[in-house]
Amino acid sequence: MHEPQITQITQISQRGKINPCNLRNLWFEPQIGGMGDVAKEFLYKALTYAIIGAAMEVHRILGPGFLESVYEEALAHEFDLRGIPYQRQARLAVRYKEVVAGEFRADFWVDGKVVVELKAIKALTGGDEAQLLNYLKGTGYRIGLLLNFGAPSLEYKRRVL
Repeated sequence: MHEPQITQITQISQRGKINPCNLRNLWFEPQIGGMGDVAKEFLYKALTYAIIGAAMEVHRILGPGFLESVYEEALAHEFDLRGIPYQRQARLAVRYKEVVAGEFRADFWVDGKVVVELKAIKALTGGDEAQLLNYLKGTGYRIGLLLNFGAPSLEYKRRVL
């Protein structure tokens, strides 16, 4: 198993913790030969940490009970405030043997690296997770986040292919 090599360093606060408010284009990006479980766990760790932190702030202020579109608008604003680059309602191509077999719209595509799907339901289901995994398989992107604002506490799942 290869150890990840850090090619960019995240900004660190004086206390030695990651400062998610100032992470613009400073994501942890390991260069990995054979992708082992440890390396997968850390792929874009700072970026996914920042995304989840922004979602937690939205959920803390709004709480559950709104439509998904409300959370999408609020999360886009929070990304802007934190300097997190994103594309909203991004059209991502699903590829099959070098042809585009279809496309889907991701709620967010963050920094060209992480597919983010939002939900506003009582609890995430296996079907919601399968949807995210299918998006990752079809597009070739490695990291996905499933964020559910409908539960009493923010529910999230980070998936790596």
